[in-house]
Amino acid sequence: MDRCTFDDIEGPELVCAVSGGADSAALLVLACRSAQRSGSGITAVSAVHVDHGLREAGRAEAARVEALCLQLGARFSVMHLDLAPGANLQARAREARHAALGPDALLGHTADDQAETVLLQLLRGGALDALAAMRADRRPLLGLRRAETERVCELVGYEPVRDPSNADPRFWRSRVRHEVIPLLCDIAGRDVVPLLARGSGLAAADADFLDVLAADIDPTSASELRNAPVVLARRAIRAWLRTDHPPDASTVERVLEVARHTHRATEVGGGRRVSRSADRLRLEC
Repeated sequence: MDRCTFDDIEGPELVCAVSGGADSAALLVLACRSAQRSGSGITAVSAVHVDHGLREAGRAEAARVEALCLQLGARFSVMHLDLAPGANLQARAREARHAALGPDALLGHTADDQAETVLLQLLRGGALDALAAMRADRRPLLGLRRAETERVCELVGYEPVRDPSNADPRFWRSRVRHEVIPLLCDIAGRDVVPLLARGSGLAAADADFLDVLAADIDPTSASELRNAPVVLARRAIRAWLRTDHPPDASTVERVLEVARHTHRATEVGGGRRVSRSADRLRLEC
């Protein structure tokens, strides 16, 4: 429990996203243990199970999560989605799940997930924010390893749900998990997961500091963007244009060119454009 961060979570209720796998089941178990501690301030723990409608075993998996909730004294609810098979299935399922769960649900990601995410983000061309990867505010198990969540399940007599997609080589994360990280461990002669997770934490602290500095820049002022250090100007633009996802690097650079009077306007995706009139930038939808 000392490597979990439940104490940093505000509010009387802990809402846990529980798929039924070892990580999310351990999240629920440890959340209940945290609530039972004297002076925790937590009055309730609930599990939300999302059924994507992709597997015939979905109802049985929901029933297993419900049984675990009964054992632990946690509340239980299930949300049904209608997600069609097809391209980018894992990414679409993740986005649909997060949208259904809302911004406050706790997620059972571990240090192993963090290491995988760092590598995946780098493969997609990310920089500092890619290294920062997942933040701990909704992920109280980032200090634990995947083997430890399996052990938590053993201790309470729970048999985790096994998602076959986690071993499917069609998905990048699966290959990073089962091929890339073991290879890196072999090359380094040590377990690289703690190294990647530690580097992620340091990058997150650096990124947060830069965001504080960038917050002083008005992204609608062309002169402020031109005169600011470019690393801060880029972050100010990213924060300004961010929707569900931040704009890509080429979009940010095009907006900088508008601020530098190289261009009058540029498209920034999602049917939006940034235009300049005199010294002011305007986001048009």
